[in-house]
Amino acid sequence: MVVLLALVFASPLAHGQSIVRAEAPTDRAVDFPAQVLANEITVMEGDGTTVARLLEGGTHNFNIRHDADITPENSRILTHEREVDVWVVQRGSGILSTGGRMENGQHVDGVERVISAGDVIFIPNGVPHGIKEAKSITWLNLRYVYEDDD
Repeated sequence: MVVLLALVFASPLAHGQSIVRAEAPTDRAVDFPAQVLANEITVMEGDGTTVARLLEGGTHNFNIRHDADITPENSRILTHEREVDVWVVQRGSGILSTGGRMENGQHVDGVERVISAGDVIFIPNGVPHGIKEAKSITWLNLRYVYEDDD
């Protein structure tokens, strides 16, 4: 499986393109060796790809995200009503804004802090979030649907 992943990840992506690498299996684990992830990130940073969806599972997915030259003027704050995000920053740094609320398309009363390589961020469903400023930042993003049993 590792050899297959290495071959799949080695193929270059077009600028800004996002593709699904594989469907998430339900009967086995999938390994992502550090060197394979590092190579994919290097390719993404070099060609400007912003998302590589490594696994797609319908209610869950695993992605590499890369953003560069983010300013308050071009940043995007998102809210996922049902999905939870878990981020693991791999390279770079940036200012993450979370919480608060959206009013007339503007993010109001969010909490800002610097995040950098090694940081892990848990973002519950319904919480506004996004990179407000970054020269370059790359993170792993695990996203899944939160099911409330109530």
